[in-house]
Amino acid sequence: MAEPLVLVPGMMCDARVFEAQISALSAGRIVVISPAIKGETVEVMAEHILQNAPERFALAGLSLGGIVALEILRRAPDRVCRLALISTSALSETPSQAAEREPQIVGAKAGRLGEVMQEVLKPEYLAHGPQRVTVLNLIQGMALEIGADIFVRQSRALQRRPDQQKTLRTIRIPTYVICGSYDGLTPLQRQEFMATLIPYAEFRVIEDAGHLPTVEAPETTTEIMREWLSAPVVLR
Repeated sequence: MAEPLVLVPGMMCDARVFEAQISALSAGRIVVISPAIKGETVEVMAEHILQNAPERFALAGLSLGGIVALEILRRAPDRVCRLALISTSALSETPSQAAEREPQIVGAKAGRLGEVMQEVLKPEYLAHGPQRVTVLNLIQGMALEIGADIFVRQSRALQRRPDQQKTLRTIRIPTYVICGSYDGLTPLQRQEFMATLIPYAEFRVIEDAGHLPTVEAPETTTEIMREWLSAPVVLR
């Protein structure tokens, strides 16, 4: 059997954000969903996932999940055999970005999580088209089920996240950086630059998708992930 696959969802997301990939990729391999919900730092979230992960595994993270995936790799490079970073960043937050989260945290604590999520994931962060409303509703539903406490934890973790550009330069496993061409939250140029820092990384842009290609363009995303999972382990 192929190596297990650990999927780390994005902020306020659960397994449903990877539903198509789980269905397609679980034949012949174990697929584990590991949401980043424990602790208020990326480091604690990564450590919790490692404690419950297989001994050696392929790792894919979406948005916040990609940020946590980089910390997992930094902590346990010998346990991760391949890496996929989807709609994510290796940079720490600027003071102004971190400050923008404070009103959102206050709003979530005050019982206005639904309203706050409309600010966190704006329509313009996704590709145009009929699927946009469906995706927004999906994320809204997941967020309300996950709850305000997790929102606060994940917001704090994002505010305090470390810069991982040094980690990128150390990667020596098959790595794909995957993004949607209409990602209005994490600019393509930033993701492409991240890929250039990783030796031999593959950079894949998915047309007709924005910040959440796993649900906006599930079939294309799955095919790219199949390619990633079959990439040679021995790099040049």
